[in-house]
Amino acid sequence: MRDGRGGRVAVGLVAREFADADLDRLTREAAALLPTDLLRYPLVSPGERFPFVAADARAFGSREPATRAESFAALLQGAAYVERLCFDYVDLLGAPTDGAVVLTGGATRNPLWNQLRADVLQRPVTLPRNAEPALGMAVLAASSGEALESVADSMVRADRTLEPRRSERDPHDEGYLRLLDLLVQRGWLPGVVATHARERTAP
Repeated sequence: MRDGRGGRVAVGLVAREFADADLDRLTREAAALLPTDLLRYPLVSPGERFPFVAADARAFGSREPATRAESFAALLQGAAYVERLCFDYVDLLGAPTDGAVVLTGGATRNPLWNQLRADVLQRPVTLPRNAEPALGMAVLAASSGEALESVADSMVRADRTLEPRRSERDPHDEGYLRLLDLLVQRGWLPGVVATHARERTAP
């Protein structure tokens, strides 16, 4: 269960960059632009700790956006790519990355973003009825002395599950690989992490 690093950062950036925007209209406009070739690496402030450590990391875009809607689309897409990189890095460390992906937190309020995350991960994502970020901590607290999976099953009620669209796989794979290259070029992403992510992307 997670409102991942990408989701938390992007929610903060949406609040900062688009505070005066009609987000419903912006979401409709962004939907027509995805996937976009504009790559954004989203950071609220300088420095990165996960999925890599780079004190000099900064937010960046591969080019200037043509419109505000394109900037918004690239932000949502960039956050989803960072979540994917988190999964790839955790897999490299030897931790299990299979099982259900349950989205929580403020990012779940945007239906376009939810579907985008499923498309980028190419995994089903489940939205619980209670999507508050504290739900995950409550499940962990309640699992003391009991199997975590059974406690989660009893406490988390699914609202709906979004399936990844297979037609979106190749465009997002291409964009993700381009983002990896940009991170390596800047000296932030270690080569071993990038190589592992590329291997997991290969068909």
